[in-house]
Amino acid sequence: MNQWFIRHGVKADAGEIASLVNSAYRGESGKRGWTTEADHIDGQRTDAEEVSRLIDSSGSLFLLCIEVDSLVGVIHLEQCGEDAKLGMLAVRPDRQGSGFGRRLLDEAEGAAAKAFGARKIKMAVLTFRTELIAYYKRRGYLRTGHFEDFPADPRFGIPKVAGLRFEWLEKQGRG
Repeated sequence: MNQWFIRHGVKADAGEIASLVNSAYRGESGKRGWTTEADHIDGQRTDAEEVSRLIDSSGSLFLLCIEVDSLVGVIHLEQCGEDAKLGMLAVRPDRQGSGFGRRLLDEAEGAAAKAFGARKIKMAVLTFRTELIAYYKRRGYLRTGHFEDFPADPRFGIPKVAGLRFEWLEKQGRG
């Protein structure tokens, strides 16, 4: 029997969301999963203040995957004109590979159409994350050839290597 469900994040979840995202992407805990950036970036991926601000923003929502009574996954969705942007897809490192990320991505794609009428869904993926880009390509996302430098703001991490960049991927929306 499945004992998981997906719900919208609320302000009271901000600290737990930030903690999960940081554990999946950075530090030693992130190295247990396949989404880690820890060998390339130090520091945090986000903080409770940023998550709280995003929760309060119009055209922005977090979807949380709860298993029994524990947060196991999260994804952020933001309206960008006629499109939607996905980010912060994270699953607890010890639960990665269990299908929670796929479920969250499916839910977010549906929510982009329902909540925002999104024509396209976009996301930025670090270029060194070739296995992640391949995963999204299997899910129907296309490489755009548009790149963006990693932010110089330490609130989002401190690069351990030079030249970190994101590539934008996109997929036709369901709307």
